[in-house]
Amino acid sequence: MTAVEKIEEQLASLCIAKRSTLSEEPAYLLDIDVSKPAQSESSRFVAVSCSNKSIRVYNRETLNFLREYSSHPGILNGVRFAHACDSVVFSACSDGTVKCWDIRLAAQKAAQVFSGYPSNVFISFDINCSDLIICAGTEKVEKDTFLVFWDARGITNCASATKEPLGVYSESHNDDITKICFHPIKPNLVVSGSTDGLVNVFDINEDNEDDALISTCNSDSSVSFIGWSGKDYRQVYCMTHDEGFCWWDIAQLDTEEPITLLHVLDVRDAVCVENDSLHYLVGGLYHDKADKLFLVGGTSTGNIHLISCSTAGLSLAGTLRGGHSAAVRSCCWNPTDESLFTGGEDAQLLLWKPGAVERSLAKKASLKIASSMQKRVRVHNSSLKSRKK
Repeated sequence: MTAVEKIEEQLASLCIAKRSTLSEEPAYLLDIDVSKPAQSESSRFVAVSCSNKSIRVYNRETLNFLREYSSHPGILNGVRFAHACDSVVFSACSDGTVKCWDIRLAAQKAAQVFSGYPSNVFISFDINCSDLIICAGTEKVEKDTFLVFWDARGITNCASATKEPLGVYSESHNDDITKICFHPIKPNLVVSGSTDGLVNVFDINEDNEDDALISTCNSDSSVSFIGWSGKDYRQVYCMTHDEGFCWWDIAQLDTEEPITLLHVLDVRDAVCVENDSLHYLVGGLYHDKADKLFLVGGTSTGNIHLISCSTAGLSLAGTLRGGHSAAVRSCCWNPTDESLFTGGEDAQLLLWKPGAVERSLAKKASLKIASSMQKRVRVHNSSLKSRKK
């Protein structure tokens, strides 16, 4: 058995280890991040961005609820932990700020606020691997759309002052910037995706936007998810709001070779799922030990499909059943212990581990609550070409 086959088998054997209890106000779980482990420690926290405009923090192993942060009337978009300090968590806000909270403090108030310009509405953001730079993407206002940058130094001691931007990029996208993702190991590289279909890679060490723009790739559709993959993370991939997939090799930019590794217009038509169907894509995970990229997709009833990517095409690696009772909206791969977190429209946060056995008594009750809740909330429509997830 090859290393890749072994990894595919391991992913297909993921079982539910823990599930969060439903909170008093059920909400869709739209984004998930796991805290980065300090040296010689395992990560301690998992945070989720919810449709009720809040961020919730849980214990990573037990999924016990710890904290909840909100920014009414602003809507919080996305959630990220700092890399050097696992108790510091960020979220972008529609009120034109990126907010930072310290889990060690009981305070609801943000420990630090990074403010944008008056018209900014932030819908995407990320922090680079050295915790030095934050970048947030805006909705289009009139004709303008911006990538806004801040100096993030000092977050670990969380001085409470509001920070002004370092500057902006304003020329490279002409519609909402839906996703931003810094390179996992090179702090100067960032990729952005937009509803204009463009996926741009920048080197922010350069003096101006023109020089910083290394590559522009066109997905031909509205971008819903982006990530890095490949050896030394020299590849970029994206998913689109109409369930397309694009995969590029940025390392080939200076060669005669084509940079497109794979372009699938509709993954739902390209992947054969026996006795089931594929309704939508959720995200991606790159398994660095096997140098293998997987896509995560699902069904309206909560089944999760793991899809293996190669330059020859896409194939089903395995299906995770019995976890969610409605569409899955978010996922986060934790390479430290090779576990997977998923969040759904059934308001549940699940932790999947290879060969795990669920010991929760709350399972049946929570599924009943979820299914009755589904009648009151919008069910994910897989055919709807929505601009925003």
